[in-house]
Amino acid sequence: MSDDRSGQTRSWLSRLTQAFSDEPRSREDLLTDLRQASDDNLLDTEALTIIEGAMQVSDMQVRDVMIPRSQMVVVDARQTPREFLPVIISSAHSRFPVIGENPDEVMGILLAKDLLPMILEGDPEQFDLQSKLRPATFIPESKRLNVLLKEFRVTRNHMAVVMDEYGCISGLITIEDVLEQIVGEIEDEHDDDDDDGQIKPFQENAYIVKALTPIEDFNDYFDTSLPDDQFDTIGGLVTQQFGRLPKKDESVEIEGFVIKVLSADNRRIRLLQVSRSN
Repeated sequence: MSDDRSGQTRSWLSRLTQAFSDEPRSREDLLTDLRQASDDNLLDTEALTIIEGAMQVSDMQVRDVMIPRSQMVVVDARQTPREFLPVIISSAHSRFPVIGENPDEVMGILLAKDLLPMILEGDPEQFDLQSKLRPATFIPESKRLNVLLKEFRVTRNHMAVVMDEYGCISGLITIEDVLEQIVGEIEDEHDDDDDDGQIKPFQENAYIVKALTPIEDFNDYFDTSLPDDQFDTIGGLVTQQFGRLPKKDESVEIEGFVIKVLSADNRRIRLLQVSRSN
């Protein structure tokens, strides 16, 4: 065998041996190998996405994915069931932080299912909110998501209140928020795929209306003719009437309707209660 041919054979054997003996030396190398396996149809694309998400979670902190304070749906312990039920029904969440007179005081967590006895007994005025509260879990913004996920599994908690370095509430996080970083967005039967369900009757002569409801749909539902030449949504029309972004519990009357803000943050209105004025 010639020297050239012998050298080519050794080179080929070296590459073959290297291919079977090499191991990823870093996370980047591992991801490269996994993506190559996906390109070669050795690994399902969805499986690759989950693996990448699981690896990413170990580098992320609670502050990266938490629901900010301005977007939290909470129950005020001073409210009556008639006052807080519209928000609970419309949000379709299962757990709600309950705050006291101080907005940074979380007294506990209210589970929506714990409201069923009140509904069955039919006496909301006698409902004792504080007796139904579950203990709240408090965590710092800096906690890593993989550590939090493990704690959620061990304690069987599904929600934690996030505190900043000054001891103030900065947001909240649920086990679903963590899992979505791994498997992608999780939709349930309450997530809207279209504009259905923008207006829901709440009680006699009262309705819960999402602020993003198109004015045209509002007019069709209530057989009215609110103007839609300047704004597309009912929330935009309400904001125009105030001349500023309204706050929670503020009301305005528009062409025979009393519209009360049920939920809003520092950027937009989210939920309205609409009733016909007498």
